[in-house]
Amino acid sequence: MARINVSDVAPEVYRAFSHSQAAIRKGPLDPAVSELVKIRASQMNGCLFCIDMHIHEALELGETQDRIYQLTAWRESELYSGAERAALAYTEAATTLPSGVSDEVWDAVTAAFKPEETAYLVAQVAMINAWNRIAAPTHTPPRKRD
Repeated sequence: MARINVSDVAPEVYRAFSHSQAAIRKGPLDPAVSELVKIRASQMNGCLFCIDMHIHEALELGETQDRIYQLTAWRESELYSGAERAALAYTEAATTLPSGVSDEVWDAVTAAFKPEETAYLVAQVAMINAWNRIAAPTHTPPRKRD
């Protein structure tokens, strides 16, 4: 059971987060990469609401079940491109702060993505971590589906 519904109690704050996510969504980052990093960060943060939501969104975008199943072991999987691997490595490094993002991880991201895409990747990873820190501690349940 949810502890509090932030969107009901602090609607202006929630709208600000939603507007930020909408701006990121309009950017040049491939939607498949965006969903993969949202799922991976949410897995790391134990955010059931976000894991559920972003897996469903990824499937709606045409993501395969195998790639979703193998996401926790993406390093061992052959199903991800070099750019996706760079994005996932960045996601894990940025999510596990304060260890930070090494030069090696950063260099792989900037080699795989154009500067504007890199900026949106940085923003997307920051944004999903913020969403996770809203939904996980408040015990926001996944949406019920028929």
